[in-house]
Amino acid sequence: MLQVSYLRDNKDLVLQGLAKRNFKQSSLVDDAIRHDDDRKKYQFDLDQNLAEMNRISKEIGMFMKEGRKEEAEAAKAKTAQFKENVQNLQQQLKDSEAKLQEILYLIPNIPFEKVKAGTTSDDNEIIFQSHDVHGLGEGAIPHWELAKKYNLIDFELGVKIAGAGFPVYLGKGARLQRALVQFFLDRNVEAGYEEVNPPHVVNEASGYGTGQLPDKEGQMYFINEDNLYLIPTAEVPVTNMYRDVIIDEADLPVKNTAFSQCYRREAGSYGAHVRGLNRLHQFEKVEIVRLEKPENSYAALEEMVEHVKGLLTDLELPFRILRLCGGDMGFTSAMTYDFEVWSAAQEKWLEVSSVSNFETFQANRLKCRFKGSGKTQLVHTLNGSALALPRIMAALLENNQTADGIKLPAKVAEYARFDIIG
Repeated sequence: MLQVSYLRDNKDLVLQGLAKRNFKQSSLVDDAIRHDDDRKKYQFDLDQNLAEMNRISKEIGMFMKEGRKEEAEAAKAKTAQFKENVQNLQQQLKDSEAKLQEILYLIPNIPFEKVKAGTTSDDNEIIFQSHDVHGLGEGAIPHWELAKKYNLIDFELGVKIAGAGFPVYLGKGARLQRALVQFFLDRNVEAGYEEVNPPHVVNEASGYGTGQLPDKEGQMYFINEDNLYLIPTAEVPVTNMYRDVIIDEADLPVKNTAFSQCYRREAGSYGAHVRGLNRLHQFEKVEIVRLEKPENSYAALEEMVEHVKGLLTDLELPFRILRLCGGDMGFTSAMTYDFEVWSAAQEKWLEVSSVSNFETFQANRLKCRFKGSGKTQLVHTLNGSALALPRIMAALLENNQTADGIKLPAKVAEYARFDIIG
C-alpha cells in the first residue's frame, strides 16, 4: 500500500507510474488526498474540542473549590455541547480513516523506473534465453500422456477425489516431486536462506498484509466458519512473520525459504491451455523471501534472479527470463522478472517463477520496519518462486522423453535416486 504522504508529495510521478500500468482509476489518487484532507480537518477539530473541554473541566474544578456553584453549573452546561461535538467528530474521523484506507487498498504499486509501459504479456522484455528452442518432432507426446503411459500422475483419480485441478501423483511421479522439492530447498539453504515451515492457512490481516486481500479476482479459497484463507503461496505466511515487527538494522537482510502446498481457485480458467499440469488448483512450490534495506533491494533482486537462473541451469531445461511491463505486473510489485521453461511437446513457454521487488508496498501494510542509528524506516520486501513444481515437472517429462523412457538430468537423478522412467 502506498502512503498517502507519498501520493501527495509525488502526485505527478504516481500518475506517470499508474499510466505505465494502464491503470484506469487514477482518480483514486485525488480521492485519497481529499479524504486525507478531511481526516486532518476532523482530527484538528476534534483536538480543539477536546482541548476546550479540558480547559472547562479545569475551570469547573476551580469554581467548585472557590464555592462559585452557579458559575460551575454554567460551565458544566457548556461541556454538554462539546461532548456531542466530540462524539460526532470521532465518528467522522473514524469514517474518513476507513474510507481513506479503502481507497489506498485499491491503488497498485508504482513501477520501478526500468519497467516499460505496456498492457499485456506481448509487451514484456525478453532479457535472457538459455537455448534456441524447437519441438521434439514426430512421436513426441505431451506430459499428460507421458504421465498416463508411465503411471506417474492420475488426473482422473484427482477429479474423483476433489475435482479438476487436483492431480494424484503416483510411484516415481510422487518420488520425483519430493526429490525436486528437496533439491530446491537444499540449494536455497546453501544460498543463505533459512528454511521455515509456515501454516498453509492465514487470517484476514495476513491476506491484507501482503496484498492478496481485497481479493478482487476471487482467486483465494475461503474457510467461512473460521474466517481463514488457504494460502496461494508461502510468500503470504512467511512475509507475515514480520508483521508489526521492528527489525534491528544489523539483522538485515532477512532471508527465508519455505515449501508449501499452494491453493488457487483459478476462476475463469478453462480450455486446452490448462490441460494436465499447466494450471492447477493445488500445487507444490518452494519460495524465497527477503527483507532488505531500501538501498540494497534492487541488488538483492538481481541476486535472486541469478539464483533461480542457476536452479534452471542445473535442471538442464531451456528457459528464458522476461522483465514484465507495467500492465502485466502483479498489483503489489514494483518490478518483476518471470522465468519460463520451454515445453518441447506442447511447443510453448510455461511460466515457472516470478521474482519481484515490492519496495515498501507490502511493508507499509505489514508495518514491518527496521531501526539502526537513524530513524525507523520501512523495509523493502522481495520474493520469488524457487521453484513452482507443476510446469517444471511437465517440462522435465516432455523435454527428456526418449525411445527408452524419460531420462532425468544428472542433478535431478541424484536426488530422485533413479535416472530413467521407463
